[in-house]
Amino acid sequence: MPNTETSLNKVTPIPSADAAIETIVHFVETAHPVDLAAWIAELPYEQAKSEILTLDLQRRVRTFGYLPASFQAELVAWLSRGELAEIVTRMSADDRADLFKLLTPEQQQRLLRDLAREEREDIRRLSSYAEGTAGAIMTSDYATLSADMSTREAIGLLRREAPEKETIYRSYILDSERRLIGSIRLHELILAAPHTPVSEVMDPSPISATLDMKQEEVAQMIEHYDLLALPVIDEGGRLVGIITHDDAADVMQRETTEDFQRIATVSPFSENMREASVAVLYKKRIFWLSLLVIGNLFSGAGLAYFEETILTYVALVFFLPLLIDSSGNAGSQSATLMVRALATGDVTLKDWRNLILRELLIATALGLTMAVVVSPVGLLRGGSDIALVVGLTMIMVVIIGSLVGMSLPFLLSHFKFDPATASAPLVTTISDAVGVLIYFSIATAILIP
Repeated sequence: MPNTETSLNKVTPIPSADAAIETIVHFVETAHPVDLAAWIAELPYEQAKSEILTLDLQRRVRTFGYLPASFQAELVAWLSRGELAEIVTRMSADDRADLFKLLTPEQQQRLLRDLAREEREDIRRLSSYAEGTAGAIMTSDYATLSADMSTREAIGLLRREAPEKETIYRSYILDSERRLIGSIRLHELILAAPHTPVSEVMDPSPISATLDMKQEEVAQMIEHYDLLALPVIDEGGRLVGIITHDDAADVMQRETTEDFQRIATVSPFSENMREASVAVLYKKRIFWLSLLVIGNLFSGAGLAYFEETILTYVALVFFLPLLIDSSGNAGSQSATLMVRALATGDVTLKDWRNLILRELLIATALGLTMAVVVSPVGLLRGGSDIALVVGLTMIMVVIIGSLVGMSLPFLLSHFKFDPATASAPLVTTISDAVGVLIYFSIATAILIP
C-alpha cells in the first residue's frame, strides 16, 4: 500500500510571484536583443514601452531595431517625442529610414523637428528612393578612406569611426569628388606595412550596384560574389551608400515568400499570416480563385462537347481524373523547376530553345513510362481499344502539361511579369482543359466509327 504522507510531500510547489518576477527580470537583463524583441512584441503597447525604457540606451536601440516593423510603427504613438528621437538618432541609417516610411505624415514631421540637421537630411534622402530598388535598402553608415593615406593612418581613422559605422570590414576609397575608385578589406590593412599607401593595397575595381537596380538583383550579386557589403553608386560614379549582407538576406526571404504566395495563386502581401486580417487574405486570394473557376469552365465545355462519346463508352470516365491529374502534375513539376531556376539565375530567356527540346524528350519518356503503367488497367476495364486510348492520351497529356509548365515562366518573364505567377493551379487549369480535349478527341477518333 503506498505511503500517502510520502506522496503528498512530493507535490511540486507552485512558484511564488516573486520567483516569476525574478525570472522575467533575469531574462530582460541577459537575453539577446533579438529574443528580447520577440518577447516585447507579444506585450500590449503600453507595457512594451515600459520594458523598452527600462533598458540602457544602447540595448534599447538594438532591441527596438529588431521589433517587427508594424509593431515599431504602433509603438511610436506610445513614446514621447524625446524618447522617440533618442532612439531614432542612434538607429542605423537604413532602419531609421524604414521606420520613417511607416509613420503617418504628422508623425514624420514631428520626428524630423526633433532630429539634428544631419539626421534629417539623411532620413529624407534614404526614404526618397523607390521601393524595390537598391536605394531603398542601402545605408549611409559606411567607412571611407583616401587613396593617399598610409595604412597606419587608415587604421587609426577606422578605430575612431567604428562605433558609428554599419561595418568596417571593408572600406571604400573615394577621390575628391566622392567617386568610388577602390575598396579595401580590414584584413589587408592590418597585414600591410604601416607606411604603405592605401592606393597600393586597395582593389581598384570594386563591384558595385546602381541606385535603381532591383533589390533581388542586388541580393543575387552579394550572394554570387560572397560579399559582406555592396557599394551603391549614382550616375556619376559617386558613392551614395552600401547594402549589407543581412539586408540582402531579408530581400531574398521576402522574394522567396512572394514566390511561394504566387505559386499558390495568392497575390503577394507583406503582413505575416498571424497579423493579416480576414479582409486582406480574402482580397489576396479571391482574384485568382475566380479566374481559375472561369478557366475550369473550359473543361466542362469539353465534356459537354463529347457527351455522345462519353455516353457510348462510360468506361472512359473512370480514367478521366487519372489522366487529367497526370497532366497537371507533370506541368506543375516543370513550372516549379523553371520558376526556381529563373529566380536563381541558373537559366535565362535565351536558354528556352534548348530547354524546350530537352523537356520534350524528358516528357516523352515520362509519358511512355506512365502509359505502360496505366494501359493494363485500361485493358481490364474496357478492352484493348480503351487501353490504346488511355495509353496514347497519357503520353500526349504528359507531354503537353510538361511543355506548358516549362514555357509559361519563360513567357511571363519575356513580358516582364513575375514567372512565379505560372503557379501549379494555373498550369493545372490549362492542362485540365487541354487534357479533356485531347482525351476525348483520341477516344472519338478510335472508338466512334
